[in-house]
Amino acid sequence: MLSDIALLDTNRPNTDDSDKTKLVAVDLFAGAGGFSLGAIQAELHVAAALEYDTHASTTYRENIQKKWSPDTKVIAEDIIEFGPMKFLEETGLQQGDCDILLGGPPCQGFSQHRLHDSGIDDPRNALLLRYFDYVKALKPTLFLIENVPGLLRTKHEHYLKRLYDMAKKADYVVEDPVVLNARDFGVPQNRKRVFILGRHKRKLEKGVDWPPEATHHKPTEVGVNKKLSWKTAAAAFRPTTANDPNAKHMNSGPLVTAALASTPHNGGSRHESSRELECHKNHDGHKDVYGRIDSNKPGPTMTTACVNPSKGRFVHPTEDHGITVRQAARLQTFPDQFVFHGGLMAAGKQIGNAVPVEMARVLCEFLVDQLK
Repeated sequence: MLSDIALLDTNRPNTDDSDKTKLVAVDLFAGAGGFSLGAIQAELHVAAALEYDTHASTTYRENIQKKWSPDTKVIAEDIIEFGPMKFLEETGLQQGDCDILLGGPPCQGFSQHRLHDSGIDDPRNALLLRYFDYVKALKPTLFLIENVPGLLRTKHEHYLKRLYDMAKKADYVVEDPVVLNARDFGVPQNRKRVFILGRHKRKLEKGVDWPPEATHHKPTEVGVNKKLSWKTAAAAFRPTTANDPNAKHMNSGPLVTAALASTPHNGGSRHESSRELECHKNHDGHKDVYGRIDSNKPGPTMTTACVNPSKGRFVHPTEDHGITVRQAARLQTFPDQFVFHGGLMAAGKQIGNAVPVEMARVLCEFLVDQLK
């Protein structure tokens, strides 16, 4: 029980004077740190982050902790095995210290690419409910969950129902899930994700006008309510510095490279290339595979396989290879000084799993305004 735990003030996270005036955030399933970096840019103090993946937690430490937030406590543990009481003890946080709890539980079990009834019993789905165990322990004023739109499919509705039931019993009011597109919030990427906001009804009695208004709009509606135009993928393909360790792409064989060379620039697809696989003669397959990104539009959704041209529209707009880690990171609005660790494929996975930094900043700034 929480009442059985007495945590001394001397165990609280070390913070400088500026951090003491900031609202406090905690990031669960933190990954490489997209949500955390957006929160930091929104003037939140990220007191602690939990991430189990070795490469992602290394990336988090080498970037968030060393470059932006040295007082953030990073815990690399399995959230199923590492209970919330242990989390409080390790971080020095006490119940109620956290103002905003962030988190994006692994979403592969909810992915819309999983056909029919696949994914229903995926153990990763239970992580959504494990997240709420931490909500009950930390008792934040607000919590914000990010996930894929597939979470809202009928076959997964029992997970959402349990989440809402748990929240009600814990004195939380949870808003209806909303699907937000990152391109509407300054991210050069067409990326839809579900966000679920919860509010402790006694700590914040007034409701939250959720979600915030979009900051960017399609070009034909520029100027509507002072919105800006969607950002295009072009910015991701500006030159990189010669010593950028993430300016690397997959190397393709001669047949694939020749096919890419024959694919029209800026948006050309596989079926427009010189290559036709035997399996595509009677079945067209996924049309975006080996497709080029159109730099005149927001980029495609960065997935965990975003550096692999065989997994989607992840080919450079004009060059005959897949996009680099840096280009994928830019499409997720990570700054160039953010370096991903673990190798090419591990970096792609971290990027695809991340909440786009700029979108995280806008959402967190909105929540900070609600609390202040």
